[in-house]
Amino acid sequence: MALLGALKRGFELVLAVVSVALIVALCLLVMVAVIFRELGAALTWYDEVATVMLAWVTYYGAALAAVRRGHLASPEILRRMPVRLRLPLFIFAEALVIGFFLILAWAGLQVVILLEGDRLISLPWVPVQLTQSVIPVGAMLFIIAQLLSIPDEWRNLQQRRAPTEQI
Repeated sequence: MALLGALKRGFELVLAVVSVALIVALCLLVMVAVIFRELGAALTWYDEVATVMLAWVTYYGAALAAVRRGHLASPEILRRMPVRLRLPLFIFAEALVIGFFLILAWAGLQVVILLEGDRLISLPWVPVQLTQSVIPVGAMLFIIAQLLSIPDEWRNLQQRRAPTEQI
């Protein structure tokens, strides 16, 4: 379990560093674009690149939230249930989430394949496949994050007693 914990912490650190770097780069890009626009020399490629970066921030940030179990969920509903219901429902919910992201990864890969040869309009040297690769990559990162966070959540669900069980 110590190895899994170290792997989870390392994965979380990498996701945090990448997410922060993307946010900082996006902020700098927006500031530079505003300055250039005010100077009368607007950057023609700014909108396209900022849009792509925002998508990347979203996918990497979602994976970071998943590894921290901070994504959209209602764990208190499970924690209020008896343990005999709580754990099977947890397994079902995790299977649904992972299944959804497997489908997203597959569909994202199909999109990337279809975009072969396309280039960004404002930066023709940048392949659209690169910009859209965040879909399957982000989905797989989310799955890894989810799998790494399951053991801790499983232990939490086993240890916490539902209010009706505390009597």
